[in-house]
Amino acid sequence: MIESISPLIVLVGLLIGSYTDFMTREVPDWLNFALMGIGFGLAVLASFIYASYSYLIEAVAGFVLTLGIALLMFYTGQWGGGDSKMIMALGALLGLDIFHLEYLDYSLISFLFNALVVGAAYGVLWSVYLSIKHRKKFMKEFRKLSGRKEMKPVALITFLVFALAFFTQNLFFQIILILGGSIGLLYLLWHIIKVIETACMHKFVSPQKLTEGDWIATEVMVNRKYIAGPKDLGITKKQIRQLVRLGVSQVKIKEGIPFVPSFLLAFVVTWMYGNVLFLFV
Repeated sequence: MIESISPLIVLVGLLIGSYTDFMTREVPDWLNFALMGIGFGLAVLASFIYASYSYLIEAVAGFVLTLGIALLMFYTGQWGGGDSKMIMALGALLGLDIFHLEYLDYSLISFLFNALVVGAAYGVLWSVYLSIKHRKKFMKEFRKLSGRKEMKPVALITFLVFALAFFTQNLFFQIILILGGSIGLLYLLWHIIKVIETACMHKFVSPQKLTEGDWIATEVMVNRKYIAGPKDLGITKKQIRQLVRLGVSQVKIKEGIPFVPSFLLAFVVTWMYGNVLFLFV
């Protein structure tokens, strides 16, 4: 009974989180902390009912695993604080059965793998949507990128390497060529992502409209004194009050991609199909 409650709570939590992330680009702390509390609370209750500490151990293990992922994604600037806390809450709710890691079909590991696959596809589609929505700004920045001396040679060499890998019959050389071409492809994609970020995800807002955790795109200096900037990994309430007090008119921020909906999609896929890796193996 208790095992069937957690997935339903996860589904409801992700539905609420997806709505708030779409509408406000934020996931409220009350939701994330409530989900964490429910996850550990259910684990304690199940351990008491079934006289086994395994449920609590699974919740703690799931939380620790997702905590590591959350810290990595947050401090590399890929996720905001709300996304990071949400994945930690899901770790506590879904749990990690460290004693039976071979059962990967409907486990937390499956969800995380599916989230990686779904998140990558979701990020690409969202980037395409942003580039179409802000096509004038995007094309302006893209022309600047394509005008750089190294871009055309890198694109041409990357294409030729992949073409050669397609036609070669030697598996060893094919792998080497694919790895080499992937380096060039990643280089090009990284620059295109930066173009999308600059053209489509940066905007100016007044300090009064800032909320704690907003990503500042450029350094804000007043009388040569640093107030806030990208290295802060999210602005604090103290910095916002300081900006207002100093009379700063506007600040450039970077709007992140609402990632919680990708968690929702990944969870639904896991619930319906299990680990998508098994669909291809």
